[in-house]
Amino acid sequence: MGAFDMLRIANTSLGMHQTWLDALAHNIANANTVRRTDQDAFQGQMVIARSRPDGGVDVAGVAYTDPEGRMTHSPDHPLADENGYVRLPELDMSTQMTQLIMAQRGFQSSVQVTKNAQDTYNSALQIGRG
Repeated sequence: MGAFDMLRIANTSLGMHQTWLDALAHNIANANTVRRTDQDAFQGQMVIARSRPDGGVDVAGVAYTDPEGRMTHSPDHPLADENGYVRLPELDMSTQMTQLIMAQRGFQSSVQVTKNAQDTYNSALQIGRG
Protein backbone atom coordinates (compact mmCIF):
# COMPACT_ATOMS: atom_id res chain seq x y z
CA MET A 1 0.00 0.00 0.00
CA GLY A 2 1.40 3.34 -1.03
CA ALA A 3 1.25 6.66 0.74
CA PHE A 4 -1.40 7.88 -1.71
CA ASP A 5 -3.57 4.91 -0.74
CA MET A 6 -3.08 5.77 2.94
CA LEU A 7 -4.24 9.33 2.32
CA ARG A 8 -7.28 8.23 0.33
CA ILE A 9 -8.37 5.69 2.93
CA ALA A 10 -7.73 8.08 5.83
CA ASN A 11 -9.77 10.73 4.02
CA THR A 12 -12.78 8.42 3.71
CA SER A 13 -12.43 7.57 7.40
CA LEU A 14 -12.26 11.24 8.36
CA GLY A 15 -15.49 11.92 6.47
CA MET A 16 -17.35 9.00 8.02
CA HIS A 17 -16.16 9.81 11.54
CA GLN A 18 -17.09 13.48 11.11
CA THR A 19 -20.61 12.47 10.07
CA TRP A 20 -20.81 10.14 13.08
CA LEU A 21 -19.60 12.89 15.43
CA ASP A 22 -22.15 15.34 13.99
CA ALA A 23 -24.99 12.83 14.50
CA LEU A 24 -23.91 12.10 18.07
CA ALA A 25 -23.66 15.81 18.88
CA HIS A 26 -27.18 16.29 17.51
CA ASN A 27 -28.46 13.37 19.62
CA ILE A 28 -26.78 14.55 22.82
CA ALA A 29 -28.03 18.10 22.34
CA ASN A 30 -31.60 16.84 21.95
CA ALA A 31 -31.59 13.99 24.47
CA ASN A 32 -33.96 15.88 26.78
CA THR A 33 -36.25 17.31 24.10
CA VAL A 34 -39.79 17.10 25.41
CA ARG A 35 -42.77 16.86 23.09
CA ARG A 36 -46.50 16.61 23.59
CA THR A 37 -47.93 13.09 23.53
CA ASP A 38 -49.72 13.77 20.24
CA GLN A 39 -46.35 14.51 18.56
CA ASP A 40 -43.47 12.24 17.55
CA ALA A 41 -40.52 12.17 19.90
CA PHE A 42 -37.16 13.53 18.76
CA GLN A 43 -35.57 10.83 16.61
CA GLY A 44 -31.92 10.17 17.32
CA GLN A 45 -29.61 9.53 14.36
CA MET A 46 -27.49 6.42 14.01
CA VAL A 47 -24.86 6.51 11.26
CA ILE A 48 -24.48 3.30 9.23
CA ALA A 49 -20.94 2.75 7.95
CA ARG A 50 -20.01 0.50 5.03
CA SER A 51 -16.57 -0.72 4.03
CA ARG A 52 -15.42 -0.09 0.48
CA PRO A 53 -13.60 -2.57 -1.75
CA ASP A 54 -10.61 -0.22 -1.93
CA GLY A 55 -10.14 -0.28 1.86
CA GLY A 56 -11.97 2.94 2.65
CA VAL A 57 -15.26 3.49 4.42
CA ASP A 58 -18.45 5.29 3.45
CA VAL A 59 -21.59 6.41 5.22
CA ALA A 60 -24.19 3.98 3.92
CA GLY A 61 -27.04 5.88 5.50
CA VAL A 62 -28.60 7.12 8.68
CA ALA A 63 -31.12 5.17 10.75
CA TYR A 64 -33.43 6.90 13.20
CA THR A 65 -34.68 5.91 16.62
CA ASP A 66 -38.33 5.11 17.22
CA PRO A 67 -40.60 8.17 16.88
CA GLU A 68 -42.76 6.74 19.67
CA GLY A 69 -40.00 7.55 22.15
CA ARG A 70 -40.95 6.98 25.74
CA MET A 71 -43.85 8.34 27.73
CA THR A 72 -42.86 9.99 30.98
CA HIS A 73 -45.15 11.14 33.74
CA SER A 74 -44.45 14.81 34.34
CA PRO A 75 -47.71 16.50 35.34
CA ASP A 76 -46.06 19.87 36.05
CA HIS A 77 -44.53 20.17 32.58
CA PRO A 78 -46.28 22.76 30.38
CA LEU A 79 -46.51 20.24 27.50
CA ALA A 80 -48.08 17.48 29.62
CA ASP A 81 -51.34 16.01 28.41
CA GLU A 82 -54.48 15.70 30.55
CA ASN A 83 -53.00 12.57 32.21
CA GLY A 84 -49.70 14.32 32.98
CA TYR A 85 -47.54 12.59 30.33
CA VAL A 86 -44.98 13.95 27.90
CA ARG A 87 -42.98 12.21 25.17
CA LEU A 88 -39.17 11.96 25.40
CA PRO A 89 -36.72 10.50 22.88
CA GLU A 90 -35.61 6.90 23.19
CA LEU A 91 -31.92 7.73 23.68
CA ASP A 92 -29.54 6.24 26.21
CA MET A 93 -27.02 8.90 27.20
CA SER A 94 -24.36 6.38 28.28
CA THR A 95 -24.53 4.73 24.86
CA GLN A 96 -24.29 8.10 23.14
CA MET A 97 -21.24 9.07 25.21
CA THR A 98 -19.56 5.70 24.58
CA GLN A 99 -20.09 6.10 20.85
CA LEU A 100 -18.80 9.67 21.06
CA ILE A 101 -15.51 8.41 22.52
CA MET A 102 -15.25 5.75 19.80
CA ALA A 103 -15.95 8.28 17.04
CA GLN A 104 -13.43 10.75 18.48
CA ARG A 105 -10.72 8.10 18.67
CA GLY A 106 -11.45 6.94 15.13
CA PHE A 107 -11.23 10.52 13.89
CA GLN A 108 -7.96 11.07 15.77
CA SER A 109 -6.51 7.86 14.32
CA SER A 110 -7.39 8.97 10.81
CA VAL A 111 -5.73 12.33 11.41
CA GLN A 112 -2.58 10.57 12.61
CA VAL A 113 -2.51 8.34 9.50
CA THR A 114 -2.83 11.48 7.36
CA LYS A 115 0.08 13.09 9.20
CA ASN A 116 2.21 9.95 8.79
CA ALA A 117 1.49 9.83 5.06
CA GLN A 118 2.44 13.50 4.72
CA ASP A 119 5.69 12.83 6.58
CA THR A 120 6.40 9.95 4.19
CA TYR A 121 5.86 12.24 1.19
CA ASN A 122 8.08 14.92 2.68
CA SER A 123 10.85 12.38 3.32
CA ALA A 124 10.61 11.14 -0.26
CA LEU A 125 10.85 14.70 -1.56
CA GLN A 126 13.92 15.35 0.57
CA ILE A 127 15.63 12.25 -0.85
CA GLY A 128 14.92 13.53 -4.36
CA ARG A 129 16.42 16.93 -3.53
CA GLY A 130 19.55 15.58 -1.92
